[in-house]
Amino acid sequence: MTLLDSLRGPQDLKDLGPNELTSLAAEIRSRLISTVSANSGHLGPNLGVVELTIALHRVFDSPQDPLVFDTGHQSYVHKLLTGRQAEFATLRQPGGMSGYPSRAESPHDHVENSHASTSMSYADGLAKAFRLHGEQDRTAVAIIGDGALTGGMAWEALNNIAADRTNRVVIVVNDNGRSYAPTHGAIATHLAQVRTTRRYEHVLDTVKSTLPRTPLVGAPLYETLHGIKKGIKDVLQPQVMFEDLGLKYVGPIDGHDQAAVERALAHARGFGGPVIVHVLTRKGHGYPPAENNNEDHLHQVAAGTDPLTGTTVKAAARTWSHVFADEILRIGHRRKDVVAITAAMLHPTGLAPFAEAYPDRVFDVGIAEQHAVTSAAGLAMGGLHPVVALYSTFLNRAFDQLLMDVALHRLPVTFVLDRAGVTGPDGASHNGMWDGSISQLVPGLRIAAPRDAARLAELLTEALDDATGPTLLRFPKAPAGGEVPGLGVLGGMDVVARPEAGAAVDVLLVGAGVMAGVCADAASRLADQGIGALALDPRWVKPVDPALVPAARDARLVVTVEDNGIAGGFGDAVSRTLRQAGVDTPVVAFGLPQEFLTHDNRGDILEQAGLTGRDIARSVTEAVSGRGTKDTVVGSR
Repeated sequence: MTLLDSLRGPQDLKDLGPNELTSLAAEIRSRLISTVSANSGHLGPNLGVVELTIALHRVFDSPQDPLVFDTGHQSYVHKLLTGRQAEFATLRQPGGMSGYPSRAESPHDHVENSHASTSMSYADGLAKAFRLHGEQDRTAVAIIGDGALTGGMAWEALNNIAADRTNRVVIVVNDNGRSYAPTHGAIATHLAQVRTTRRYEHVLDTVKSTLPRTPLVGAPLYETLHGIKKGIKDVLQPQVMFEDLGLKYVGPIDGHDQAAVERALAHARGFGGPVIVHVLTRKGHGYPPAENNNEDHLHQVAAGTDPLTGTTVKAAARTWSHVFADEILRIGHRRKDVVAITAAMLHPTGLAPFAEAYPDRVFDVGIAEQHAVTSAAGLAMGGLHPVVALYSTFLNRAFDQLLMDVALHRLPVTFVLDRAGVTGPDGASHNGMWDGSISQLVPGLRIAAPRDAARLAELLTEALDDATGPTLLRFPKAPAGGEVPGLGVLGGMDVVARPEAGAAVDVLLVGAGVMAGVCADAASRLADQGIGALALDPRWVKPVDPALVPAARDARLVVTVEDNGIAGGFGDAVSRTLRQAGVDTPVVAFGLPQEFLTHDNRGDILEQAGLTGRDIARSVTEAVSGRGTKDTVVGSR
């Protein structure tokens, strides 16, 4: 049995000696590399926090002292140290361990956060609750890193934490200078100065030893300089920014020096008020393939990665992100007014080639989606056409800015949402199943959903040609797949399947985005049952195409299919449009159940939700077979 496997929980760590701790760190890194390479997941961030996480559990008493990991993908080591070693092999597998903190897994996981910059707000609330309950021996610990300190919410929390000197909050800044890629912005620059600047006392000692020897002016100048040493400290020790806020600052500490980190954390715990512990770590530490990867230090690796080299064994398929990357680059060449904004997602969203070609036209604002959207509004006011590239799940954080800063002003800003719909192994926090509903609420916003790569190129161009207001494109995290050919048009919609010549249209199938291909499959299956189906790709899912109204009036049943939450999405918009037009044809809406979906692979989640051609055809057949009236009522899935 390895030392790691012998641990029953965090308390066992406190009895280990220095040599055993070194061996334990090596075992943890080995386990991380082997498991994450096989299963997929966040490798670089976890390799960088091994010694830090061991020290946290040796100093604090989890779960009595809650450890809240910001952007919880760096919690794998924490899982290994809290009695979950045996289950770690199931990481990110269906029915297995989550890739983020999970309250269902362990009492050591207090929150299920994976959206950045939230940990300090959780810790602030927890510490206040402890104080009000008279639990003065409990400390709330926020571990924030991987660029999360660039988020505005983190500074809102700091503003409140610093105002209450009695709250037992320890903020551990895990400073590796990166999120996915190198972190941008003034805060990142500030922390970089702390990492590289020598302590002001060294400078003052040098001045003290030389100035008094300077004739006439030396001694008086030294006295003046000594009197303003606080000013020198402000210049040469930028960490005083935290101290000026009223927060005790400890650091910077070498995050891979186990004993030093432990001493710093113990000091912070004993202070009894809010403390910042600044820990310097290296993403991917101890694993040469990650250390030498300049793009993202193997931030996240795919399943089937070679653990010896850190390279993917299987060639990566061309994804929707790749298609967008190529197309925005082509558009950028002919449109000098097109600029791009992203929030610490330059490579994952496909903007890196555009940034390489046009570095002055790309703005990575860090983990600050709200700022990204309102900054885009300003760019549009200045005569440019911004493209805001985000993961779908992160648009939730900037809804007010989309509504009030962009749409209210009818500004030409194009939002490109990667990872829309089901993402799979990342789980509930990353499934992009909300944007299709919240964006339906925004007046004047036009929403496009391409069914295949060719349509993505078309729709992106159409969106950027629209100067009348905001537009939005959404596409999934998946291989781009083959083309779904169009067989004709109906209004602004594409026909992707139709009944045989002369056959009646019993069912109108309308599939948003990639679900258009599913509808084409369902139409083929329905034809085998003698049911005539017309399958449409609306291309633009908001506003609903007016041509849908007469088509629906002539059908016995209308079916909408979308990879979005069932409430308030495209299906609801179609139903509302038909009701307002006085069309009484029954509508059944297929979509994702309105719940937080557990992690699984994308295909299985879609199948469980009934979003396959087979399932839709079966449901429709049961609804219309043998019934000749339009009064058939079918419930939404």
